[in-house]
Amino acid sequence: MEYRLVTHTKPHKPIVFFLFLLVMLANYNIYIGFALKPYMLFSIFYLIFFMNYFRFYKMQLYEILMLLFYLLYCFTGVFSLYPASSLRILIGIFIYIACYFVMRAILGRTNGTIINQSIAAVGILFNLASLILYFAGLVKVRFLFEGDRIYEYGMMLDRDYPRLVGLMQDPNFFVFYNTIFFAYYLSNTKSTINKLGLALCIITNLLTFSRGGLLVMIILLAVYIVLNNPIKNIKLIVGIALSLVTTFIVLVNMNFNLYELLSSRVEASSEDGGSGRLVLWGRAWDYFTSNMYTGIGAFNFSDYNTFDYGDSLTVHNTFLDILAESGLLGIFFYMMFIAIVFAQLIRQKVHRTNSYLFLTFLGFVLQMGFLSVIINDIFFLYLAILSNHLNNHVILQKSKVHPESMSPLRGGVYDERFITDR
Repeated sequence: MEYRLVTHTKPHKPIVFFLFLLVMLANYNIYIGFALKPYMLFSIFYLIFFMNYFRFYKMQLYEILMLLFYLLYCFTGVFSLYPASSLRILIGIFIYIACYFVMRAILGRTNGTIINQSIAAVGILFNLASLILYFAGLVKVRFLFEGDRIYEYGMMLDRDYPRLVGLMQDPNFFVFYNTIFFAYYLSNTKSTINKLGLALCIITNLLTFSRGGLLVMIILLAVYIVLNNPIKNIKLIVGIALSLVTTFIVLVNMNFNLYELLSSRVEASSEDGGSGRLVLWGRAWDYFTSNMYTGIGAFNFSDYNTFDYGDSLTVHNTFLDILAESGLLGIFFYMMFIAIVFAQLIRQKVHRTNSYLFLTFLGFVLQMGFLSVIINDIFFLYLAILSNHLNNHVILQKSKVHPESMSPLRGGVYDERFITDR
């Protein structure tokens, strides 16, 4: 049997670019009982005007497990003491999943080159705009770093630390969103634009003063070097070192002692228990042990925490959050979902052929140990990108077409609908 691969002639490059850009602007939303975000409105627009292009593509195994997890997670709301909170997360999950399938439909009509070009361009815009807003905030406070939870443009004073939040609302989530750009630029440093993007990512991530984020950035760099020839990466390491030195010199000349601020943040980690995370993790574990099988109910931790301890903070750990709220049932399917993603990445050798996808997922999972991201915009966008990549890989194998024989610059899109046998 011979397979013939037919390609799309219109890769919808502007649509992909705007989708990525609007996901990064999720902080600028309309609150109507829940946050209606720009990319959600864009998804509605796409469905209305491009309905004839919408299609459900074959689901990956990890996507099936993801849907099973969310189904079980929402089901635990039946047993919750605060059903209104469980209902809110149920509505939120429904909206996110619906937008996810729109993302898959959009990306299913394009190719890896268009996706990569969009990531590169949006990453530059995201980091550059965040850096400009950060320095605007510094100027606004006249470089006087005194205060707590004071927001000025893209800067937040957090216990006297001037932390970059940029286009986000939280410095830790800024690093989380920036992970895909950092991993992409790190894995594609041949072009000048990607080198600039990598430098911007390093600078902005450093200025968040996120201890967990900085640790993850170092781990991803180490993993990338191990996966590739360390000798070939000497230039990369030297380049990163030079960018750090240059940044340090510029900030010192602005009377901004970055080294002292970073040192004090690291030293404080042994005193503040990770900004109180250890206390929250202990509470989550206590709630789990009292409701081991189905948990306390979807999205109920904050309500329990408010009632018992007088604060409405989240767990700041995705795995403990799921464990506390959906018990062993929920965490089993979530860990299966995570494990299957890693298995598919390794089985398809994505860590070698498209290493930024592997590094991004590794970075996300590591940061889940410090953040509660049961539903998240950039995480769903990443899963849609990965689904597109894996589907194309399978199609190329079926068609016996070597990936290098296809020129993405000609707009070639690998789509199982257009593989025919003759």
